[in-house]
Amino acid sequence: MPELPEAETIGRALKRVIVGRKIVEVRVFSPAMREPLTPLLDAELPGRRFVDVRRRARYVIAELDDGRALLMHFGMSGVVRVEPLEVPKRKHEHLFLVLDDGRAFRFECTRRFSVCKLCRLPEPGGWPRELDGIGVEPLTEEFDEEYLFRLSRNRRGAVKCFLMDNAVVAGIGNIYAAETLFAAGVDPRRQADSLTRSECGRIVREAKRILARAIELGGSSISDFLNVDGSEGKFAQELQIYGRNGQPCLTCGRTVECVRLGGRSSCYCPHCQK
Repeated sequence: MPELPEAETIGRALKRVIVGRKIVEVRVFSPAMREPLTPLLDAELPGRRFVDVRRRARYVIAELDDGRALLMHFGMSGVVRVEPLEVPKRKHEHLFLVLDDGRAFRFECTRRFSVCKLCRLPEPGGWPRELDGIGVEPLTEEFDEEYLFRLSRNRRGAVKCFLMDNAVVAGIGNIYAAETLFAAGVDPRRQADSLTRSECGRIVREAKRILARAIELGGSSISDFLNVDGSEGKFAQELQIYGRNGQPCLTCGRTVECVRLGGRSSCYCPHCQK
């Protein structure tokens, strides 16, 4: 599933290629993904121009020149491309927005868990109300040791689930939570309120470092994720703990173990993570 680095990569790539472009035609090939697509046919999109693309948590917002925006989430298998219209339609491409330069914004999703819908912005450059309640962005100054320590008080759930809670911090999913806690030396099974202030500081620092590095490398190509140009992210080559169940820990050589936390597989090293 695309997480924050993948969404950031998609958003940056889309911003380079669609801002300033005008929509000339909407083609819908499936009635719905996670939410209906057919309303886009009657939304008077032809003639509208893209003026900005930005990310919030794992969502990408493509702002139009009339106070509306396309709100996108990529589910388990969402892929967006901007390609010449002449490229043959792929089996699981559900939406084309034909642009005024002869290319098309194309949304593909094999499992149909993705979202692409119109929303109203409260102001230019703002966030749609659908994103109310999302926590701080992890790459901002607001996400610091004191913030994480304060929110962890009286939280009885597992540290990993706490870190993946979008109301706490935006966009840290399974892959990057696992990598962050391994780098910070924190056992993902511990209760969140057992974290010390210094451990919160380590988690914050490692989360920022790992997310920034993943963005630099275009994300992780786990499952079906591809970038806008069809390329794969390279951060998967640097994963230290995710998906290594039963293999030697890359730090100490002990066997990596795996548990289920919040319905997700969670690999950890019982020697390195306390």
